[in-house]
Amino acid sequence: MARVLKLARRYWLVTLTIGIGLLGIVLALSGAGAAVQWIFGGYALAVAAWQAVGMVRDILRGHWGLDILAVTAIVATVLVGEYIAALVVVLMLTGGAALEDYANRRAKRELDALLTRSPQHAHRIDGDEIVEVTADQVKIGDVLLVRPSEIVPVDATLRSRETTMDESSITGESVPVEKRAGDRVLSGSVNGQAAVEVVAEASAANSQYQQIVALVTEAAASKAPVVRLADRYAVPFTVFSLALAAAAWWISGDPVRFAEVLVLATPCPLLIAAPVAFIGGMSRAAKNGVIVKGGGVLEQLSAAKTAVFDKTGTLTHGSPTLVAIRPEHGFDETELLGVVASAEQYSSHVLATSMIQAAKDRGLPLTEAEWAREAATNGVTAKVGGREVVVGKFAFVREHAPEAKRAEIAPGELAIYVAVDGRFAGALLASDRLRENAKATLERLDELGVHHTMMLTGDAAATADHIAAELGITRVRADCLPADKVQDVAGIAERPVIMVGDGVNDAPVLAAADVGIAMGARGATAASESASAVILVDDISRTAKAVEIGRDTVRIALQSIWLGIIVSVGLMLVAAFGVIPATVGALLQEVVDLVTILAALRAIGGRLDAGASSPASASVERVTATTG
Repeated sequence: MARVLKLARRYWLVTLTIGIGLLGIVLALSGAGAAVQWIFGGYALAVAAWQAVGMVRDILRGHWGLDILAVTAIVATVLVGEYIAALVVVLMLTGGAALEDYANRRAKRELDALLTRSPQHAHRIDGDEIVEVTADQVKIGDVLLVRPSEIVPVDATLRSRETTMDESSITGESVPVEKRAGDRVLSGSVNGQAAVEVVAEASAANSQYQQIVALVTEAAASKAPVVRLADRYAVPFTVFSLALAAAAWWISGDPVRFAEVLVLATPCPLLIAAPVAFIGGMSRAAKNGVIVKGGGVLEQLSAAKTAVFDKTGTLTHGSPTLVAIRPEHGFDETELLGVVASAEQYSSHVLATSMIQAAKDRGLPLTEAEWAREAATNGVTAKVGGREVVVGKFAFVREHAPEAKRAEIAPGELAIYVAVDGRFAGALLASDRLRENAKATLERLDELGVHHTMMLTGDAAATADHIAAELGITRVRADCLPADKVQDVAGIAERPVIMVGDGVNDAPVLAAADVGIAMGARGATAASESASAVILVDDISRTAKAVEIGRDTVRIALQSIWLGIIVSVGLMLVAAFGVIPATVGALLQEVVDLVTILAALRAIGGRLDAGASSPASASVERVTATTG
């Protein structure tokens, strides 16, 4: 009962219209039927006037909408004495808006779930006391208590011995994840059955869950080009409907025929279909671990012709392991790794983490630098132990040590070059594993119409060519700087272009591409901020899933629009011959509205995701399931 009352208050105009209808029935049964015509007609004209005010405002802003049909239909039915039909048209108009709102709320359920679960509070441990604070008051380094089944308020490191975390709202992974001391725990994760202590490593604003919420908010507020395209049908549809109604009146000589046609020309299918479909598509994407920043992104994904990939962290796992150290004369392996790891402490590159971990595994102490500078995408220069250490790409190191020479590397390997005090010190070789489902993802993209692929990377040509050959990518550009990537993407003829990347250096090209997709599972980065869509799980196959969702959403949106148009036009043509009375026509149009909404709601997914769309798609899903 409470739910019914809540809906009645939310959709008060529908409730009022139904109330007016019930009042008319009571009056007719009590012998006061003469008053019903005046009540129904007066109320219908009042609603028409209210709608007309908004319509005029839209026209003054240069936007010719479809409301003119509804207003004309109401006025026409009142003037010809079809006052019951007039009330039904009002019910259809107000009910259509209510159905649209309800459908939008249903479609946004997955997006709203993120917003409502946003962590609000934290338990900070201050000495022997536990202080309740808001999530935005937490500072980096604070020790927090997370109680059983509570949401982790900020990104943190587990201080307690072990626990399990439900990360399904972040990654889509339904199986709880085992965490041990020192492991990272993401904000938005749900703690298991034991209270644990964590150490905050980010503020609330910079934590994973809050960044996702910000992306969702941006996505939900957007409007797709196809929705605007639906608005463009307004003028021709209105002109056609009025012309058909006028022709029916002129040929028959009966003004009632004009009203009978117009009650079937009301605009709800066009107004509802596209918005519901696109919000449903964004909801479906969220359920599949992809936050899409707007319906327009789904439209671009549906038409994509080219997919461009970064290599490290995108097509590969992004965690290279040290495989060899090749020091020059006068240096040894331990010394070389030690100075490299010490300098790389000041770099944000994934290779830096690998070198630091390799040094720690060998028990090598890391020296604090007197100063350090990072040249984005090139390397790091640091003063370590009184010596100037340069670590990075070959060209960058050769600027400081002209005698530097390239190392021989095996397929799939990459080299990090080192100079110490202006002297070439040697190279360290690392290898990065190709993602197991990368090839299946590219095959699925080809099935979806994305026939052109390209790889852009800052790595050496030998490494890039080896990875590309394994995946069947024919267009490769190695040794790229961020500006080079932007230029290459801009020069691609087969558009729209999808660019997939994960690093800070990918941010410019992600912003420049028609659709930038960031692999954002490792935290909020500049890549996520500049991208059009963010993959929340460490799974490259979600790129193909995003394209599939885009294609399905646009197809369903256009199908729903044309379904509404075709059915409405068909009924109008029948009504032009006087076959459908105005009241019956108004009721039929309500059915058309409902059918249009149900058709658009198919974009939410459900059965689309339940079925295997192709063998290649199935293989992608199988690999995803086995690799987590």
